[in-house]
Amino acid sequence: MNKADLVDIISEGTGLTKVETAAVIDAFLATVAYALSKGERVELRRFGTFSLKDRKPKVGRNPKTGVTVPIPARKVPHFKPSPELKKFIEEQLKAEKNA
Repeated sequence: MNKADLVDIISEGTGLTKVETAAVIDAFLATVAYALSKGERVELRRFGTFSLKDRKPKVGRNPKTGVTVPIPARKVPHFKPSPELKKFIEEQLKAEKNA
């Protein structure tokens, strides 16, 4: 599923136009990105939590030349699904498998 598919599904379910739905999705994504850039967690109950995780520094290798390159420590976005989301997905997969 891509963003256009998401817009179609949400607009059908809510009665909003596709333009309005796209604007809501864009605003949501921008808000989550901004909060993460400020080091904040974004918790959506019964869905999951967006946060930043620390990555340790490591040594990489240029595949063309074989030269080692130091990769500094950094923070990366991370999503942790809620137990409810995990359970829902598991149930859907079981139902699909048994169908």
